[in-house]
Amino acid sequence: MLNETVRNVLDKIADTHEFPADTALNIRVDGQKAERRNTPKIQINPKSDKDGIDIVIAPGTKHGSVHIPVVLTKSGFKDKVYNDFYVGEGAEVEIVAGCGINNCGCDDSQHDGIHTFHIGKNAHVVYKEKHYGEGTGTGKRVLNPVTEIYLDEGASITLDTSQIKGVDDTKRYTRVEAAAGAEVLVQEKLYTHGDQTAVSEMDIFLNGADAKARVVSRSVAADRSHQTFYPRVTGNAACFGHVACDTIILGEAKARSIPEITCNDVDASLVHEAAIGRIAGDQILKLLTLGLTGEEAEEKILEGFLR
Repeated sequence: MLNETVRNVLDKIADTHEFPADTALNIRVDGQKAERRNTPKIQINPKSDKDGIDIVIAPGTKHGSVHIPVVLTKSGFKDKVYNDFYVGEGAEVEIVAGCGINNCGCDDSQHDGIHTFHIGKNAHVVYKEKHYGEGTGTGKRVLNPVTEIYLDEGASITLDTSQIKGVDDTKRYTRVEAAAGAEVLVQEKLYTHGDQTAVSEMDIFLNGADAKARVVSRSVAADRSHQTFYPRVTGNAACFGHVACDTIILGEAKARSIPEITCNDVDASLVHEAAIGRIAGDQILKLLTLGLTGEEAEEKILEGFLR
C-alpha cells in the first residue's frame, strides 16, 4: 500500500496515483518495487545484473501506455537505477516517467536515473518526464537524469521534460542517434529559484538521410539560481535540425545558453537561436491595467511562458 506522502508526490509527477488497469506500471519507492503490473503487449522485467528494469513493448502495439514513477521519501537516500526500453517495430506507446523527492531531513537525497531507448523501425514514442521536489528539511533534493535514445529507420520520439521548482541541483544529459527518416522532438521546461543550479547537456546525431531534430527549451531563472543549457546537434547526412533556447531571467540569477551545430554533410541543414532576457515591461503593464498586482502579473506571464 502507498502511504499518503507517496500518493501526494505521485500526484505531482504523474498527475495521478491511481493508474488505469490497462496501463503497464512500475512504481519505485526508496529504491524498492512498490507495485508492478504488465499488460499482454508490454512486459516489465527486473534486471539480473544491476538495479533497474527492462520494458519490452511488442511490435505493432497500438495505444500502449507505461508509467514508471520514482519517489524518494528518506532523507540522505541515494538511488541509482538503469531502465532500458525496447520498442518493437511499428509500435505506438506513451511512456510517463519522473521522479519526486520529499526530503524533510538534513541530509541530501539523490536519484540518478539512466534510461536507454531502443526504438524499432517506424515505431513512435511519446516520453514524458517530470521532476519535482518538496519537503521541510535542509537537505538538498538532487536529480541527475541520463537519457540515451537510438532511433531506427522511420522511428520517432517526442521527449517532453519538465522541472518546475523544488529541485536544488540537477545535471541532465541527453544523447540521440537517428537513422534515416527518424525524427526527434525535445521539449524542455525548467524553473529554478533560490540557490538552485541546473545543467542540461544534449548531443543529437542525425546519421541518416532525412533525419530530423527539433529542440525547444524554455526556462526561467529566478533569485540567485544558475542555469546552463548546452545542446549540440550534428548532421552527418542530408538532414534538418533546429535548436531554439529561450530564457527569462529574474533577480540575481545567472543563465548560459550555448547551442552548437556541426555539419558533416553538404546537404545537412541546421539552425540554432538563443535568447535570454527579462519580462517585457509592456507585458506587465497590460496585466496591471486588468487589475492584477505586479506579483500576480509576473506569475501569469511565467505560467504562460512555460506552458
